[in-house]
Amino acid sequence: MTPPSSQTRQLPDVAFEAAAEARTLEWVGMSHIALPLRVATPGGEPVQVAASVDVAVSLDDADARGIHMSRLYLRLQDAFASEAVTPAGLRRVLQSLVDSQEGLSSSARLVLRYDQMLLRPALASGNAGWKRYPVEIEALLEDGHLRLSLAFSVEYSSTCPASAALSRQLNAERFVADFADARPISTSVVGDWLASERGLAATPHAQRSRASVRLQLRPQFEELPLAAMIDALEQRLATPVQTAVKRQDEQAFAALNAANLMFCEDAARRVASVLAHDPHVERFEAEVAHFESLHPHDAVARVSGSGPR
Repeated sequence: MTPPSSQTRQLPDVAFEAAAEARTLEWVGMSHIALPLRVATPGGEPVQVAASVDVAVSLDDADARGIHMSRLYLRLQDAFASEAVTPAGLRRVLQSLVDSQEGLSSSARLVLRYDQMLLRPALASGNAGWKRYPVEIEALLEDGHLRLSLAFSVEYSSTCPASAALSRQLNAERFVADFADARPISTSVVGDWLASERGLAATPHAQRSRASVRLQLRPQFEELPLAAMIDALEQRLATPVQTAVKRQDEQAFAALNAANLMFCEDAARRVASVLAHDPHVERFEAEVAHFESLHPHDAVARVSGSGPR
């Protein structure tokens, strides 16, 4: 017996049945959808990245059993295929998701997660290497109003000011002990001593650290200011972790650490000073974590505030 063709056969759709317990739902959708995105590079050319996407719409009809789930997925498949992610583009996608529900929904939400790759120059050697920055974009359309948030993190080195002071004291005490009877003391002798193992009685402890920020953005800008914000934060923290490193780069990195001794409180204030003056930022939250080499726990500071008015 030949089954009827799909053109004449009507498939059951229980989603159109009435809800057993009528209630509106804030969000219904899917999470962790694998999807390629096109994102802008610092040079302006879009590149394709692998992303994990959450999508949801409101279910405003209390009696409706469910939303048109497959329509959300199919709209997303087409949404980011040909253009880079921008505030205007996100608004269009969100409105399309609402429209796909044919009156069931009035709000839509997207969360995009991916890694931004940036080519970072070495400090002294002229080399360069790629660094990965995890990014999360949340876009929400409610009552025709777009809300955008951008979250990312940067890694840097933090050298403890207290440990540096204690190390300097030990270095000074050893110098006094080694040269107590030396008269006169020539600069060449002192220079040789400083360059020897005797010239380093102690070193301050340093550790890899991370600044994680979440920004509520003003949506009127044409582009997402991700690369510019990363650059500004790394410049203000002054000791971003490096990629390609030769000896001259490592020496330059050591000099930067000595010139930028930081408690976690200092780092949090540096981060806040950048975000509070960025015209793209409506409000910010930031957390810095210093993954201590002295302790088995982390030193953490949080700060929040508003951008320029």
